[in-house]
Amino acid sequence: MKHHLSFHKLNPQDKSEGGYRIRATKTNFPALENMSFYKLTLYKKAIREPHWHANADELGFCLKGRLLVSIYGNKNLKETFVINQGNAFFIPSGALHSIENIGKDTAEVILQFSHEEPEDFGLSSVFGKFSNAVLGNTWDVSASHFKTMKRLPKESFIAKLTESTTVTKEMLYVSPHQFPLEESPSLISNESGSAKVARNNVWPILQRQALYSLKLKGKGMREPHWHPETAEMGYVANGKGRMSILSPSGKVDTYKMERGDIYFIPKAYPHHIENLQSSELHLLIFFDQPMPQDIGFTGSVKSSSDEVLSGVMHSEKKIFEKLPTYYEDLFIVKKKNPLDP
Repeated sequence: MKHHLSFHKLNPQDKSEGGYRIRATKTNFPALENMSFYKLTLYKKAIREPHWHANADELGFCLKGRLLVSIYGNKNLKETFVINQGNAFFIPSGALHSIENIGKDTAEVILQFSHEEPEDFGLSSVFGKFSNAVLGNTWDVSASHFKTMKRLPKESFIAKLTESTTVTKEMLYVSPHQFPLEESPSLISNESGSAKVARNNVWPILQRQALYSLKLKGKGMREPHWHPETAEMGYVANGKGRMSILSPSGKVDTYKMERGDIYFIPKAYPHHIENLQSSELHLLIFFDQPMPQDIGFTGSVKSSSDEVLSGVMHSEKKIFEKLPTYYEDLFIVKKKNPLDP
């Protein structure tokens, strides 16, 4: 399907003793542009080795567990901080970083990148690509110092540690690279659902991405809308839902989504999202702009006169006269009618 991927049914493309990773890039999800998506599973005492991405910023969200994120970046930036379930974190392109599971159980992390095909470099393989002499000169030691060092043909990826890193008091301080998304106030909250946001106005470090946590209750629906300047990629954290996307050809694609699925919507394509069951539908939605905006039906349609709407849609004027006028979008609405078949 063009805009929907049963991500949870994919086999991991990368595995090691410490965990595995499932990837959605342009290779296996051709609709993607300026975005890609990974789900990283780390077993107890496992670490995603120090690495960096040559062409993409990284925006992460902890689905499960407790993590220790370490960053070394430009201007000798060095930070190590704790990420708990429901927290987001940001890694700039090119910054050396690691993600360690310091919890008691398996941890799960979702990662969105600002490129459809991220490029990775792992420290375990990069280090060994340079000769003993070059390494010796770097640290002012003899080349023989590195004689017995193993040179790995590819990165360790996820390694198992004998002991987890000890968490110090300093690591518990809040970093500019982390954001407590699920603990933050709701941008919108009503009887049908809520939306919390991690975007540039509340998390200034974001320059090319944003993340929303959207929760729709049993009769909740995200009204038909579009984003004028941003594409959208969503992950179903819980529940079952349905989405309709309109393409410029005039074709409407409707997809059912379940836990673990992902979807992608190109910039300015109209779409809607609705819950299909009585329990909550929870979506984590990523954007390729730091301040995503949207235009919804409830605010935009009636900005044209009833005469104009009647004329262009070749319909009776009374249809539009009887619709309420709103001066801003409702965003989340309560469904009054039975589900479409």
